[in-house]
Amino acid sequence: MKRALVTGGSGDIGAAICRTLAADSLHVIVHAHRHPERAEAVADAIRLAGGSAETVQFDVTDIDHTRAVLEGCLQAGPIQVLVNNAGIYADAPLAGMSFAQWREVIDVCLHGFFSVTQPLILPMRRSRWGRIITITSVSAVLGNRGQTNYAAAKAGLHGATKSLALELASRGITVNAIAPGLIAGRITDVTFDDATIKRLVPMQRTGTAAEVADLVSFLASDRAGYISGQIININGLMI
Repeated sequence: MKRALVTGGSGDIGAAICRTLAADSLHVIVHAHRHPERAEAVADAIRLAGGSAETVQFDVTDIDHTRAVLEGCLQAGPIQVLVNNAGIYADAPLAGMSFAQWREVIDVCLHGFFSVTQPLILPMRRSRWGRIITITSVSAVLGNRGQTNYAAAKAGLHGATKSLALELASRGITVNAIAPGLIAGRITDVTFDDATIKRLVPMQRTGTAAEVADLVSFLASDRAGYISGQIININGLMI
């Protein structure tokens, strides 16, 4: 059974990805930092449905602790599907943004990618099969007022995705990014009203976490073995 790690697996999109990968017969490692109880709930639901799951807890900005936890996970074998989904917001116009707001978002979204991905690469290479999928944002493609920090971090992941894809192309490992637009969930539902959604999204609705998860499922499968280094937008035609 292949093993998958989903960072930020306790959130709306992360939980949907965990459930979908488990339904695809992967053993899913559900990661959380601030809300381990949510990760446990996701894993419990997966096991109740007949799937295989466990949980881990670490702060992706703490590289030493992250590496120690991942080394423990690797004792059971390589993690062959990695979904980098952990991320945070700290929105403000740049003129009024504190350095702490800038640094925190960069640390979680961009430095966290390194902290989690780097220790898993060599075991994945030795297995000669792997999928690295990073969830970014439409903000990285279009930009967004008040999100200079977030857009910068996520756009950095686009460059990292393309470069890492080249490094791993000969080893049967694909590396791709998914850039969602407005996806229904705890944050979007309280931030955007129907009129704003219809103005921003040509398809006149938010996407669903399940739609993002289905795309992850495809990219994590053998069917997507010839797709790598791509930034795939899923945003209802916002761009």
